[in-house]
Amino acid sequence: MSRALKSLAIFFAFVAIYTLSRHVIDSSNTTTTTTATTGTSTTLAGTVCQASGFSGVYNQGEGAAGTIYASVTLTKLSPGSCTLKGWPLLTLQDKLGALLTSSMSDVPWSGNSFQFLTARANLPPGTLTVSQNGTAEFSLAYSDVQTGTTACPNAVTLSVQFALQGGVIDVTPAYPVTPCNNGQLIVSPFY
Repeated sequence: MSRALKSLAIFFAFVAIYTLSRHVIDSSNTTTTTTATTGTSTTLAGTVCQASGFSGVYNQGEGAAGTIYASVTLTKLSPGSCTLKGWPLLTLQDKLGALLTSSMSDVPWSGNSFQFLTARANLPPGTLTVSQNGTAEFSLAYSDVQTGTTACPNAVTLSVQFALQGGVIDVTPAYPVTPCNNGQLIVSPFY
C-alpha cells in the first residue's frame, strides 16, 4: 500500500471516529443526541464537575485530644462523567442560615506534621474522574476546644463548592460542627 493511500485511509478513519464520537447514547431514554448542537445536560468525560449534579453526605468522624475528624462524600447524580481537582470551598451556616466566620487551611499535604486519619486525604490533589453514581470525598478536621471567652460557632449546614462563584451542595451533619479558633477548618483535597 502506498504512503498516499495509507494517509488517505487514516484521514477517513479519523473523520469516521470524530463523527461517531459526537453522538452520545442516553441510556435513560435510548435516544441519540448530538452534544455539539443540542446543549443537553449530557456530560462528557473531561468536563469540569458542577455542584448541581451532586448530593452530599456528612460522615460523622471521631475526635481525640480536642481535634474532630470527619469527611464528606459527594455522589454524582447526573449522567456522564466529569473531572474534579483541588480542594473544596466550605461555608458554614447556623440554624437560621446566617454565615459563620470560618477559615480553611490546606496544610496537610504540604509536609506539615498534621495528618488526617484517612491516608488518601494526606496526598497532594490529583485529577478525579467521577461518573454517574460515583463518589468523591474530602476530609476535614477542626479543634472543638474553646480558648478564652470566645465561643465556638455551631454550624448546622456546610455548603460545599467546587470553585469560587460555583454552585453549592448543602450538607447537613447529624450534630453541629463547632470549629473553634475563629472557625478554623483543615481540609484535604478531593480524593
